[in-house]
Amino acid sequence: MAESQNTSFSRRPALASNTVPLPVYGYPSPANAFPYANNNQRKNSWCGRCCCLWWFIGIILTLAVLFVIAVVAFCLITRPELPYFAIDSIAVNGMNLTSSSVISPAVDVFIRADNGNNKIGIYYEKHSTAEIFYRDVCLCNGALPAFYQPTNNVTVFQTVLKGNGTKLAERDRRALVNAVAKWSVPLTLKMRAPVKVKVGLVRTWKIGDFVFDCDVIVDQLTAQAKIVDTDCSYGLHHS
Repeated sequence: MAESQNTSFSRRPALASNTVPLPVYGYPSPANAFPYANNNQRKNSWCGRCCCLWWFIGIILTLAVLFVIAVVAFCLITRPELPYFAIDSIAVNGMNLTSSSVISPAVDVFIRADNGNNKIGIYYEKHSTAEIFYRDVCLCNGALPAFYQPTNNVTVFQTVLKGNGTKLAERDRRALVNAVAKWSVPLTLKMRAPVKVKVGLVRTWKIGDFVFDCDVIVDQLTAQAKIVDTDCSYGLHHS
């Protein structure tokens, strides 16, 4: 009996288990997790840069228009005009043409400057240049005096030009001797002077170089030289 009970409660064999492997998918990278969001960020960044560029262009154009308006208003109010320059007289010393040695002439030039502006004063600054040529040969050089010329003013100033051992070619010396004999010596005066202007109480920065070029004919190369004819031009060169 005991054996039969043991037989009835004996363990059953374990059932075999079937394990089905499931595919394992990796997590997407952060860059690929939300592609739509990344595209929106790139679009927003590009739009932001584009808007900044258009704002910058708009500001530049606005400033340019305001500058043009200011210049036009300034010209209408002040009506600026260039000063009138002319040579009053020339005195030549130390011009010895009897020998082929070097020459060191000294030339005193008196210039008449007429500032006809009603509201603009003119500053003629330092670092100016002045030269006298015969043909292409520089005979002497120097500088203009620095001074301020008020509105509606005429100033006659002197500049002394000195040569420093200039040696003329024989053909130039002979041509100059012949010109003196004919009482018609052609010379060329070239002047450059940096200028500033004053409008009311406002003094500007350097606005350019006042240029004065003059072809002048004198009767002789002495201190008593007289001007026979002149052909002058002047203007403002912006640097």
